[in-house]
Amino acid sequence: MHVMNRHLLILTLLPALLEFAATSSPGATNSSARPNILFIFSDDQSYKTVSCHPEALPGAKTPNIDALAKAGVRFSHAYMGAWCMPSRATLLTGRHPHGIESMRMTGKYPASEYDANLCPFWPAVFRSQGYQTAHIGKWHTGTDAGFGRDWDHQIVWNRPKHPENAGSYYYDQLLSVDGGQERVEAGYSTDKYTDWACDYIRGEHREAAKPWYLWLCYGAVHGPTTPARRHLGAHQNDKVRVPADIVGPRPGKPDYLKATQSWTRAADGQIVAGREGGKAGRQGKNARTYEEYIHQVLECVRALDEGVGRVMTALKESGQMESTLVVFTADQGFAMGEHGLRTKLAPYDASYRSPLIISRPGTYPEDKVCGHPVNGTDLVATFSAAAGIPIPWEIHGRDLTPLLRDPEGASWDHPCFFEGTGDHYGSDVTRVVREAPDKAEHHHVPWYAAINDGRFKYVRYLKPGLPEELYDLHKDPEELANLAADAAHQAELLRLREATLGELRRTKAGYAELLPETVPLR
Repeated sequence: MHVMNRHLLILTLLPALLEFAATSSPGATNSSARPNILFIFSDDQSYKTVSCHPEALPGAKTPNIDALAKAGVRFSHAYMGAWCMPSRATLLTGRHPHGIESMRMTGKYPASEYDANLCPFWPAVFRSQGYQTAHIGKWHTGTDAGFGRDWDHQIVWNRPKHPENAGSYYYDQLLSVDGGQERVEAGYSTDKYTDWACDYIRGEHREAAKPWYLWLCYGAVHGPTTPARRHLGAHQNDKVRVPADIVGPRPGKPDYLKATQSWTRAADGQIVAGREGGKAGRQGKNARTYEEYIHQVLECVRALDEGVGRVMTALKESGQMESTLVVFTADQGFAMGEHGLRTKLAPYDASYRSPLIISRPGTYPEDKVCGHPVNGTDLVATFSAAAGIPIPWEIHGRDLTPLLRDPEGASWDHPCFFEGTGDHYGSDVTRVVREAPDKAEHHHVPWYAAINDGRFKYVRYLKPGLPEELYDLHKDPEELANLAADAAHQAELLRLREATLGELRRTKAGYAELLPETVPLR
């Protein structure tokens, strides 16, 4: 049977599969054993802004997120998605973008839509088996936010539905509560989301006897990165560490980084936003300095960290700490000068890699670090396993429970795959790679498939005419030296090239056999 037809058949049979899962799942008959799941999700947050990471920026201060890591397992390398929309689509389906059918950008940005029959979200499965599901905060996955199908309770800032309000990340958001008429909320969004999440954890809008899943989607620290007024100036005296290749040169790197260059050196020697002779960022006397930018980001993180502390206090005070699986991560990273970038999208750790902490005291070890790289689809597989609820369609992730039980010693030979396919999904990705590969790029960043095996990272671009990239993340964590042409690393290159193809085939990527030829490094 053709892959697409098989996928459509599964979705056609979804109601029957849900009924089967409800009667066959171990969790369906023993709700008391099923944990609550609190999924805290920040936006554009680099792992370098989290102070428990060894790579943290000078001045980074996140005591509450650090406390969560002390109570659980911190993953050193996690890859949720290339940017806001695909990461959320992945975390709602358990599939990489190439396996998500009908999701598409349409209309005035950031308008998007999907067919719920072709693109079901797994919270609906949990609802069918006794979980109460809730979503609070940012929504960036189609104008249909799913209330009544995926969510029992929802306070949603729906960016695709209201493009005119899509820039209001921090104040004056147009919100809908439980599918009702939208209203403007004037307060600081990070604090308001935390308030509502604490209310839910303490029992509002849900039945006390049922387990619950809450997806708390903060908008911070996405631009226009706006700190709470109480935190303005809190980091103005911090020292700043400037990335080694912020203005280049970058030997061995692909040429597209010239088009994405977002920083320049001013006449007085300071690094400022913008391109030399270009129009990006403020220029001349009004140009924002790199130091100002970093300070602003760290100030914005402070309210987010306070929010994590408050929801954890609500869990503890309500007696649900040990019965709740807590996950903290971000939709992706955000490069802050590394490789000249001030964006997400690219395959480098600075722009793609997310912080990830998973905690459940009394069930999993505490204060541990897991060095195995993982991705967003793995979280969906882990939620499914924790609740004892199978997802009735093929998901791409692997259950992380063995790593949570033994973060440092568990056997784990799965390579971590991640990709960037811009604003395209499902069979549309294959169509572009087959019919118009020169268009396989998003905001100047070519599409790619990538693998991290725990030591080396390999990047294969889907647009023709680009070199492969290979980095030794142990020796070169900032990914400055591309080893793809190094004779001493050809074994790793060939091994990871094949591993990437293996993951594409395993997840039935339509473009697996259409990868363009690479070009030698120049």
